[in-house]
Amino acid sequence: MSTPLLLLTMAVCGLVTFLIRLSFIAFGHHLPDDPRIEAVLRYVPPAILGALIAPEIFTGANGLLLPPDNPRLWAAQAALLVAWLTRSVLATIAAGMAALWAIQGWVG
Repeated sequence: MSTPLLLLTMAVCGLVTFLIRLSFIAFGHHLPDDPRIEAVLRYVPPAILGALIAPEIFTGANGLLLPPDNPRLWAAQAALLVAWLTRSVLATIAAGMAALWAIQGWVG
């Protein structure tokens, strides 16, 4: 891919992202004040985060990666345990990263 085409693609993606976010700021007052909508919208950030993280945990260069020696899988389990116990995003991220570094250091 050529550099100008790559820069144009990045600019268009940035513009689309900006317009999507602007639409909620500019027109959000038109949304109904329904508690069901608010309840559903609370699940959007965790769903997006899960969609971003899952490929890093479960896939490798050759496709699906689920063997027991996958350090990311073990680190994700440690992070899930901390998330369940603490309900803290910061503690979950810190525990997951610490577990990943420790497991990768141990495995070599």
